[in-house]
Amino acid sequence: MKIFTLIPSGGLGKRMNNPLPKQYLKFNNRELIAYTLSVFQKCNLIDEIIVAAQKDYFRLLEEIKEKNSFTKLTGIVEGGNERQQSVFNALKSIKAHNDDIIVVHDAVRPLLQQDLLIRAIETAKEFGSAVVAVKAKDTLIKGDDFVQSYIDRSEVYYVQTPQIFRYKIIYDAMETAASKNFVGTDESMLAHSCLEKVKIVEGSSLNFKITNQDDVKLFELICDNIKNGKLTL
Repeated sequence: MKIFTLIPSGGLGKRMNNPLPKQYLKFNNRELIAYTLSVFQKCNLIDEIIVAAQKDYFRLLEEIKEKNSFTKLTGIVEGGNERQQSVFNALKSIKAHNDDIIVVHDAVRPLLQQDLLIRAIETAKEFGSAVVAVKAKDTLIKGDDFVQSYIDRSEVYYVQTPQIFRYKIIYDAMETAASKNFVGTDESMLAHSCLEKVKIVEGSSLNFKITNQDDVKLFELICDNIKNGKLTL
């Protein structure tokens, strides 16, 4: 059994109003995606890493690979207009068997902890599919400019990545979605739409996605504290 990690990295970062996609922004002179890739490079369970990106950034990714000795990064493929297409392109680029494990992780979630990654992989081995998610802690409301109603948070989770599947499960789900022109928000939605049972793995608030300027400031603060020895993750 082999375990592949697929990293969709085709986003343009429009919400950041920055000409450079956020996954390539530097923190302590290191690209954000390098922090993410290092998580999987260090994990003994991971065999190969494939990144799906815009062609304009292939050379930069090769430089990042060389500079950081990412020996497990075996493929850089062209991403699509949607995350789903990027993941499918990466999926089609590998030679995998039906029972191999596919780990899909956001390029901009750099603080995934090894114990959480391993726990999620082991869960997917047992159940076929697994999604990392954090149970809602805050009060949830539904509304527009004003509160319309309150949502019971006891059964609500915030979905994260990694999302992990046996190869046949995620490939069939992707193929089915493509045939129906269905675009899901993530891989777990595609698997669920094909009536697959997706096991929830309790995530971590540290495993946040860097989406806006506040997230950037928070990650900068974390990086600075790690560099100065004030914080250990």
